[in-house]
Amino acid sequence: MTKIRDIQTYDELYDQVKTYIPEEELKNISRAYAFAYEHHFGVKRKSGEDYIVHPLNVAYILTSISADSATIEAALLHDVIEDCGVTEEEIEEKFGHEVMLLVRGVTKINRLTFKSDSEATIVNHRKIIVGLSEDVRVIIIKLADRLHNMRTLWAIPEDRAKAKAKETLDILTPIAHRLGMSEIKSELEDLSLRYYKPNVYFDIVEKLNKTKVERESLVKEMMHEVSAILNEHNIKHEIKGRAKSVYSIYNKLNKGKKFNEIYDLLALRVFVDTKDDCYQALGLIHSKYKPMPKRFKDYIAMPKANMYQSLHTTVFGINGNPFEIQIRTYEMDLVAEKGIASHWSYKEGGKVMQNAMEQKLQFFRSIMELTEEENKSSEFMNAVMNDVLKDSIYVYTPKGDVIELPLGATPIDFAYRVHSKIGDTMVGAIVNDQIVPLDYKLKENDIVKINTNKNSKGPSKEWIKMAFTTHAKNKIKSFYSKIDKNENLKNGEEALAREFRRKKLSLSTFLESEDLEKVLNEYSTNTLDDLYIAIGAGQITPTQIINFLTVDKPTKEEIVLSRNVKNAKPTVIKNDIMVEGIDEIKVNIAGCCKPIPGDEIIGYISKGYGINIHRMHCPNVSDLEERIIPATWQENIDRRYETGILVRALREKNILVDIVSKTVGSNIVIQNINTMESNEEYLYDVTVLTHNLDELKKFMNEIRKIPNVFDVERNIK
Repeated sequence: MTKIRDIQTYDELYDQVKTYIPEEELKNISRAYAFAYEHHFGVKRKSGEDYIVHPLNVAYILTSISADSATIEAALLHDVIEDCGVTEEEIEEKFGHEVMLLVRGVTKINRLTFKSDSEATIVNHRKIIVGLSEDVRVIIIKLADRLHNMRTLWAIPEDRAKAKAKETLDILTPIAHRLGMSEIKSELEDLSLRYYKPNVYFDIVEKLNKTKVERESLVKEMMHEVSAILNEHNIKHEIKGRAKSVYSIYNKLNKGKKFNEIYDLLALRVFVDTKDDCYQALGLIHSKYKPMPKRFKDYIAMPKANMYQSLHTTVFGINGNPFEIQIRTYEMDLVAEKGIASHWSYKEGGKVMQNAMEQKLQFFRSIMELTEEENKSSEFMNAVMNDVLKDSIYVYTPKGDVIELPLGATPIDFAYRVHSKIGDTMVGAIVNDQIVPLDYKLKENDIVKINTNKNSKGPSKEWIKMAFTTHAKNKIKSFYSKIDKNENLKNGEEALAREFRRKKLSLSTFLESEDLEKVLNEYSTNTLDDLYIAIGAGQITPTQIINFLTVDKPTKEEIVLSRNVKNAKPTVIKNDIMVEGIDEIKVNIAGCCKPIPGDEIIGYISKGYGINIHRMHCPNVSDLEERIIPATWQENIDRRYETGILVRALREKNILVDIVSKTVGSNIVIQNINTMESNEEYLYDVTVLTHNLDELKKFMNEIRKIPNVFDVERNIK
């Protein structure tokens, strides 16, 4: 594994990008660097370096895969929104819409924080998958960002470093693998293992160092011999020794192998010009060195899903030592190391890389379907862990097309991965020319043929248990969901018609009236078909609908009011109020201001109706002096008097029930409530019975505590 070195200055980045990016686009990269430098100026990383060194190195890592200018600009700017308070609008104005979208995408993913609980992990996975679907370059920048952060992981506390390493192994390295970015993936894996399991990592490094001199000598001698064979047959070539990554050794040891049983510790990689040269070189090597059985793989004829192509063989070489030899063209090597990222063509106006991702990463497409539907978090998590992040196998169609599936997949998963129609009409499976049961666990390099019958009635529901991938399970569920939906629609329509006939009601009149809309709203259905389906599924009965149409149901507010609002008996007030100089004359409480004991009051002499008692400051008598006489309340009054209050509230929620509830535990009785509404507020005209002013004030203060209430006052009409 060749590490992409770190840099410290913009000149080093500029020297690299100018080797493949057109001169007119270099100015934009320089502007992006200047902008990032200005906004990160004076900030230090935990490693002690100037912060600008980080975006510089992220961009430099991306030059190793010949990233386009928009991606380099976004890499330089990827932290300015999150760390410097720069807005998306400012980036779009200065660097364009494309760069802004990339920076925004990376910012979203960078806000993810790894936690051990499954809900947080689900959110991380979902956002990363969605990021992939929007623009694969967002994830590629994220991978480069994480790679440089992993190189300085020593600068943060051990527990945080371990968590970051685990997150990288669990989420990011599998995605790098799916994208075929071997170079970045390998370094991420080794760095993650170093911090996540340091004892294991350094134990492997120590064992490698002990055998390093001997291995290098053997590899050098083998390279010389293989090169001589190829030169003898005029095959232009280049040979390199290939170091086994620490993490790949850890994986093999973890599967039970011993260190001396890992055959590819001695490894060569042979580069030639053409595909024909690959096969000719393979034949010449096999003629000289005996190949190890079952260790040959032809990924040229049958490429991996991430576009990887190469010939792999293990032979008994110098002194009988096993050597793994990979043979590929220079173009194949570019794809093997850079993966989908080797197809940068945005500067040509195309979308080859994004299209390649959509065509090759079949898993992501099926997972993306889950982000577009209402799915349980556990189902989404299961899909990610099983369909994307789990170890994968490569199996083949009879025509040699490669299909990538998670380890544990069955012929059912294979069929639905090829096409939904193949899965729906499958009647059997043949693997390696042998009939197998549908729950057979597929193995690496199996050749799978699916037998279909166009007259098939569809998949069995039992297949849901046999299928391994969430993709296949959901396709089977979807098939039956459509069937059930059609049956429920038909049954529901017939049931409603039957009930209308039994009740001697006109169904056609109902369907053409406003009542249909009322029923749809009552039962939270959008269309008549949805209503029929709900009836057919037993969620709603036809009798419920008939009852709703024929019975005036009280509202929740009406029910509450009926329990709490009282009809008061007329109050006899003759002995409760003293009017100066008057004994035997009728005394009435004025209906406009409705005074209660505790209010300052006055009497108004009306013609033929006795004395009307008003509040002292009632506007209806404030200008009438001639007929005004003094009046006062008697002491120790024990009866309730009627009065009115006005409650004003924001028009966000009807608070009628809340108002009524405030009478609980008090001596206030609500006699009536009228509700009025405008565009901005609710107005409640509340008539209450109360013993005195203090009691009323306490009730009004309780109402003021109700959310959204902004005014409570005495009512005067």
